[in-house]
Amino acid sequence: MRSSVLLSVCLLVALGAAAIVAPGVTITRVVKETAPKMPASIAETLDSFHAAAARADQASYFAHFAPNGVFLGTDPTERWTLEEFRAWAEPHFASGKGWTYHAVERHIDIAPDGKTGWFDEVVRNAKYGDLRGTGVLLLIDGEWKITQYNLAFPIPNDDAEAVLEIIKHEH
Repeated sequence: MRSSVLLSVCLLVALGAAAIVAPGVTITRVVKETAPKMPASIAETLDSFHAAAARADQASYFAHFAPNGVFLGTDPTERWTLEEFRAWAEPHFASGKGWTYHAVERHIDIAPDGKTGWFDEVVRNAKYGDLRGTGVLLLIDGEWKITQYNLAFPIPNDDAEAVLEIIKHEH
């Protein structure tokens, strides 16, 4: 009797934990953060960063960057300083249209000193499907700030030759 009660409690806890994940999102690996717990984790910072973009909340979105932050977009010409990226994004945010990316897989590591973290994530977008985001964050005044974010289209190896051929003809 006692073991069936314990089994029931464990099952309820597991089901409750599963309900926390958004519908349709599958996290395929556990996020690994090895530094002492900070006010907000890198995962929470990245989730908040993506949520601000989806809400077209320019102030919150850009507050996630370090002062010398860089955004590398999917186009080869898109290497933007924070000021350049803000200038590009401002009309989008002003119109109330941001962009929506939901993390479906994320890997995080933190340097032994606990002040630098890096990540790679698969983010899902309705228009583009799955993309890869990679980046580096610094712990600045107790908050994780993005110093570099790189968004890329992952190309399957079997398709790489055809895609490279298209790129050659574009330049």
